[in-house]
Amino acid sequence: MQTEMKQTAVYVYEAPVRLWHWVNALSITILAITGYLIANPLPTMSGEASDHYVMGYIRFVHFAAAYIFTVGFLGRIYWAFVGNEHARELFKLPCFRCGFWKELVHELRWYAFLEKEPKKYIGHNPLAHMFIVVIITIGGFAMLLTGFALYAEQTGIGSWQDSLFGWLIPLVGQSQDVRIWHHWGMWIIVVFVMMHVYVAIREDIMSRQSLISTMISGWRMFKDDRPD
Repeated sequence: MQTEMKQTAVYVYEAPVRLWHWVNALSITILAITGYLIANPLPTMSGEASDHYVMGYIRFVHFAAAYIFTVGFLGRIYWAFVGNEHARELFKLPCFRCGFWKELVHELRWYAFLEKEPKKYIGHNPLAHMFIVVIITIGGFAMLLTGFALYAEQTGIGSWQDSLFGWLIPLVGQSQDVRIWHHWGMWIIVVFVMMHVYVAIREDIMSRQSLISTMISGWRMFKDDRPD
């Protein structure tokens, strides 16, 4: 019996989507590290704080990464309107299509090693699709709201940050409540990122379709090495 490797390629992710993905990944990494340090400050150093200004620099990097994340998020919304159909997957979930839930269950079984053969999708599979909408889109928007609401306390009453986001703190209760939600949101995204990296590597190896290289080149490769 002879095994022949057959390979096809489909262009999926356009350049702006790929650029946003990697800039977003870098921003989230910086935000998570600096956010953790803000919540758990470094040990006290000798001398005056003004001589070191370590936490000041950490906060500045956090705020700068937050602005990059925000600009990227707005740009990603724009590209969802002008890009191809896969660029819109981040903002819509076909939850009213019955087949979506059936395929989602199959993906859960596949990741639990209960299915022998994976299903192949040009874009995101249903499970990945649901997670990116919930964690990246809805979660990212929630992090922007809570983050800028807390930042508005620093910029002061009357600033544009306060005008756009300051209403959230009295709505929730107090700034500490918003801070807790923002902190927990960080951990949810961190756990998602770890799962995302694992699944991407696993799928590259086991499902005979490219994931990691697709977000670099834009082309998804499908391999079929089953015997004829």
